[in-house]
Amino acid sequence: MRKANLLILLCAAVSLYGWYVDPGFVNAYLAFSGAAFLQGFVWTPLTALFVHADLAHLLGNMLFLYVFGNTLEEEVGAGRTVAAFFLGGAVSFLLSVPFYGPEVSMVGASAAIFTLTAAVMLVKPLRFSWFFLMPLGLVAILYFLYNSAVVYLMARGVMESSHVGYVSHVIGFGVGLPLGVAWSPRWVRNLLITMALLAVYVVLVAMLNSIFGGFT
Repeated sequence: MRKANLLILLCAAVSLYGWYVDPGFVNAYLAFSGAAFLQGFVWTPLTALFVHADLAHLLGNMLFLYVFGNTLEEEVGAGRTVAAFFLGGAVSFLLSVPFYGPEVSMVGASAAIFTLTAAVMLVKPLRFSWFFLMPLGLVAILYFLYNSAVVYLMARGVMESSHVGYVSHVIGFGVGLPLGVAWSPRWVRNLLITMALLAVYVVLVAMLNSIFGGFT
C-alpha cells in the first residue's frame, strides 16, 4: 500500500475514534494548541494532523491527500512524501500560534496537504486530475491564491475571522516550496508552466464571463 493511502486510513481511523468512541481523549491528548504544546504535549503537532472536526472536513482533505499525496509519492518516493506531510503540518501548526493565540485548538491535515500541493506544483504541474478536471499545478496555485486572498481580507478587516485555518494553509504551502525546489531539477520550468496555466485559466474565465455575462 502506498504511504499516502496509509495516511488517509489513519486520518479516517483517528477521526472516527474521536467522533464516536472517545472525543475527550482526542481533544485532550491529540489536538494541538500552543498552550498544550508548552505544557509538554510536544507530540500534538503530529497527532493533530489525523484529527478532523467533521465528515466534510475529513472528506475534503482526504480527496486532496489522495490526489496530491499519490502524485508526489510516485515522483519522489514514499519517504519524502511522508516527511513533507509531517514537516509541513507540524511547522504550520507551530507558526500559526501567533496568529490564532495559544489557547486555540487546531486539528486537520489541511496545512500538511498544502505542503504536498506546493511540492507537486514544482515537480509535476502538468499531471491532469480527473477529480479537479485540470492540471495539478493549476489546482495548487488557485487554492494558494484563494487562501492568500482570504488571509489578506481578514487582515484588512473586510472579512470576519473563520474557524478554517487559512493562515496555516498559506504557511504549509510555503514549507512545500523549498522541498519542490530541492526535489525537482526543472522547478523553474515547472513554475513557469504553472504561471502559464494560471494565465490561460484567467483568460478563459474572463472570456466565458464576457460571453455568458452578456446574456444576463
